[in-house]
Amino acid sequence: VLLFPADFKDNLNKVYEAIEESDFLAIDGEFSGISDGPSVSALTNGFDTPEERYQKLKKHSMDFLLFQFGLCTFKYDHTEEKYVMKSFNFYIFPKPFNRSSPDVKFVCQSSSIDFLANQGFDFNKVFRNGIPYLNQEEERQLREQYDEKRSQANGAGSLSYISPSATKCPVTVPEDQKKFIEKVVEQIEDLLKNEENESLELEPCTGFQRKLIYQTLSWKYPKGIHVETLESDKKERYIVISKVNEEERKRREQQKQAKEQEELNDAVGFSRVVHAIANSGKLVIGHNMLLDVMHTIHQFYCPLPDDLSEFKEVTSCVFPR
Repeated sequence: VLLFPADFKDNLNKVYEAIEESDFLAIDGEFSGISDGPSVSALTNGFDTPEERYQKLKKHSMDFLLFQFGLCTFKYDHTEEKYVMKSFNFYIFPKPFNRSSPDVKFVCQSSSIDFLANQGFDFNKVFRNGIPYLNQEEERQLREQYDEKRSQANGAGSLSYISPSATKCPVTVPEDQKKFIEKVVEQIEDLLKNEENESLELEPCTGFQRKLIYQTLSWKYPKGIHVETLESDKKERYIVISKVNEEERKRREQQKQAKEQEELNDAVGFSRVVHAIANSGKLVIGHNMLLDVMHTIHQFYCPLPDDLSEFKEVTSCVFPR
């Protein structure tokens, strides 16, 4: 059982290795429910055409959450003439990492929850230590947010992200924010004149005000300070300004970028395992696994296509075999 963050992060390479060296894989999921309307027997009527079955599941099952993912890898040992199996159990939960992260809504079905509880399912592990995930569009948006933050930091952060015109002219500050920015500049001037103080914590402010601060400092102080946004215990965001030489500033910026990359990897979370399965090209098997495949694509890749033929095309990309 791999929980977040320590177990998952420490053992992720073992999961990758098991997938890569395997001959084939098996997957299985547990869900917060099966059907939000018809009975399960009606939802899985044996007389349905494949298209009808797909449309029923797409309409009535996708608002539930896949919150446990089982993975078994199988490798044939020619010496012992037997298969060696490695099994991994992942608790999954879409925990929002920051204010701009997706805030996922999902529904539960009492019969499914009762069944899992009777089987000893630990719901605390899901909600407290579940591994987060993002689909491809959410990951793209998050990467763009990080890139935008870096570009806003410009000279107040890493020199490698300064645009050619970043320091040529002052930023335009709205009239109602001029006093605020002037006060910040005064505080920084006092910091630079005071040999005893090495850093300055500004009062918590809005995202727009932080953007103005970054842009103003990028123009006014292209060297000599390092600017960083932190979050308090009360979830309030504030800016810390430190006096640094160029070498120290570059070192801090590298640390900041490494931390941001780690945060991004954490947010992508379990999707990295699904990507590894897809990229391996290994045969994936399962029992009655249409719902498992649909949820896997829906949660970790993209919204489900409108019809079965398109779904087959997407599935062949995610699970080539």
